[in-house]
Parts: sequence; structure tokens; C-alpha cells
Amino acid sequence: MPCVGDYVEFEPQSEGYGAIEDILPRKNQLVRPAVANIDSVILVVSADKPDIDFLLCDKLLIQADRMGIHPVLAINKTDLNKDNAYVINEQYSYYDTVYVSALEHHGIEDLEDVIRDRCVCLAGQSAVGKSSLVNALSEELQLKTGGLSKKSERGKHTTRQAELIYLKDLNAYIVDTPGFSMFDMGDLKKEELGQYYREFTEYAGECRFSSCMHDQEPECAVKSALEAGEISAERYDRYLKLLNLIGERKE
Repeated sequence: MPCVGDYVEFEPQSEGYGAIEDILPRKNQLVRPAVANIDSVILVVSADKPDIDFLLCDKLLIQADRMGIHPVLAINKTDLNKDNAYVINEQYSYYDTVYVSALEHHGIEDLEDVIRDRCVCLAGQSAVGKSSLVNALSEELQLKTGGLSKKSERGKHTTRQAELIYLKDLNAYIVDTPGFSMFDMGDLKKEELGQYYREFTEYAGECRFSSCMHDQEPECAVKSALEAGEISAERYDRYLKLLNLIGERKE
């Protein structure tokens, strides 16, 4: 099936119509959001509302690394809660991060540097400001934006489908995607999970067992680093949760 971002062989037909003859090989593909041939995934989170879903962020970052796609964390709405933006970044200090405000146009130049000459995908929860950031990047665009439901304080879906947008001034393509709250880890195995936690890889080869999954094993270098405060306890707790989820799925 064709996917947003595909390179295809296209046969023009009459009156502006045509037919896809073939889909060319993809260098990478994300299942959700369903996009292909991406240079970078920009994970947009909010420093204010809606509250960040850290587990979803971890899953997206893991999947990007698995696919060989460069992940970047964009913390939006920093004008509303700058302190919380720094708190969020503490858990993701091993990833490239930009601080932005779509409303105030702060940090947009930093975001442009990430996007320039690339094909990138914006991903994240509803109402974090993905479409607003695209609008801030180009005055010509007026993508529909939403907000929070007053009742649930969750995002209202305004982007209904993934859309490939060309930003002429940056010579870049950007994929604006619907917000979502679920993400499938695919065929990831328990013994592979640790290699996609960048803070764990610093201690590769230092555990007693080469097959250490940094859970119940003795003399684990990752757990020692955790006890020393060198690894985020919140990130480690979510690692254990994902480890259990993968095990439950296999059973």
C-alpha cells in the first residue's frame, strides 16, 4: 500500500489524473504515524497542557532509533511553563532538544535548522501544537488548529490524516500527522529493548552477564548507575514497564 513520503513511479493520465505504477524501495517506514523515507522524527511535547505522556514518548524514540531515523524532541508552549520544559528535558538529555513556542514564535529558527533540506515528520499527542508549529514555519500556511477539551483536558483531533507539506524557504518536506495516544512496539524483543535506551549504552559490556536485561540480574552496571543517580529513575521505571509489556505480548 502507498504511504505518505513514498517515492513512486507515476503515469500521468487525462485531466490532471494519473496512476501509481510502482512504489520504490523505502529507506525506512513508521507504522503509526504511517510515513516513509523520513530523515528525522520531531517529537512534539507540551511544557503545559496536555500533560506529557512519557511512555508514549519513550516508545516513539525507541521506534525512531530502530528505523535509523534521527529523533529530535521539540518542547512547545515554553512561554507558558519554562520550568517544566527543563524538567522534561532532564529525562531526555541524551536526545537533541529544541525549546519552542508556536504562539510567541520563540525558537522557530532552531526548529528551522533541524528541518532544513530534510524530510521530517512531526509526531506527538493531540493539542501539543504540531500544526501551530507548521504555521509558524510558513506564513503561507494556515493549517487548522484545535485545543484542549475543557472536560478532559485532552487534545481535540484537528489533523485527520498525515499530510506531506513542502516548505519552499527551507527546501524541506514536513509531515503533519494526527495526534494519537496509542503506539505499537511491533516485533521488538525483550533482549533488544535496552539497546534503544541511549543512557544504558554507556554501560554496555560492564554488566556481569553479556545478556543482561538490567532487571533482576546481579552486578548490573545500569542498575548501579541508577543507584548513583546517573540514570533517570523515571525513565528506568518505564523501561521495566515496557519490558513487562513486551513479555506479556509474547505470552
